[in-house]
Amino acid sequence: MNAMNKSFSHVVRHRRSMREFLPEALPSELIQSVLEDAQQAPSNCNIQPWQVHVVSGKKRDELAAALMAADAASHFTPDYYFDMSEYPALYAGRAQSSAKARYDAINVSREDKEGRSRALRLNLDFFGAPHVAFLFMPALGDSVRVASDIGMYGQTFLLSLTAHGLAGIPQTMLGMYADTVREELGIEPELKMLFGISFGYADRAAAANDIVVGRIPLAESVTFHE
Repeated sequence: MNAMNKSFSHVVRHRRSMREFLPEALPSELIQSVLEDAQQAPSNCNIQPWQVHVVSGKKRDELAAALMAADAASHFTPDYYFDMSEYPALYAGRAQSSAKARYDAINVSREDKEGRSRALRLNLDFFGAPHVAFLFMPALGDSVRVASDIGMYGQTFLLSLTAHGLAGIPQTMLGMYADTVREELGIEPELKMLFGISFGYADRAAAANDIVVGRIPLAESVTFHE
C-alpha cells in the first residue's frame, strides 16, 4: 500500500511512538509536506498560535549536547508544571504499565537504576532521530486553550508522519529544558515551550520499537447521553 493512500483509520491505529531511529536525514520536501499537513490543524478562534522550530544536522547535535549538559547540571527550566507523582492511582497505573512494557522490551529491570537513567537520557539525544520539532506557544491567559491548540497541531503532525511512512515521538521531557532550547536556538523568552517531537525513519528492527501499549476500552472514557 502506498504510504499516502492509507485510510485514516489505518493511519490513526498504526501511529506509535518510536524510540529508535535510523540516522538517515529526511529530504527537505518531505519535511515540508508534513509541516503543510500539520498547518491544517484546528485552533481556538483560528489563532494558529504554534511556533515550530525544526532542528537538524549540526545544530541538532549541538542542541543534544547542550541538553545533556543541562541534565548533568540538574538545570531544569520547564515553562509549565509537571509532576508524575501527583497522578491519581488510575492514571499512575496506566503510566506504570506503559513504562514497564518499554523497559521490559529493552531488558532493563526495575532494580537497574543506572540502566533506567541511561534509557531516560536517550530522550535528550532525540532517540537518535535526525530531526526534532520544538512546539512553542505564546502565553495567553491561563494558556489552557493555547496548549490544546498545540496538542491538536502535534497530533496532526504525528499523523502526517505516519501517513508518509515516517515515525515520531512526542517528548514531554524536552520541555523540562525550555531555557536551554531557547538559548541554543535564539528564541525569545515570551514564547513558551510545551514539548518536542523527534522524527525520521524508525529503526523497525529495534526492540524498543516493538511495543504496543494499547488503549483503554471506550466504556472507560466515553459516556453516551440520549
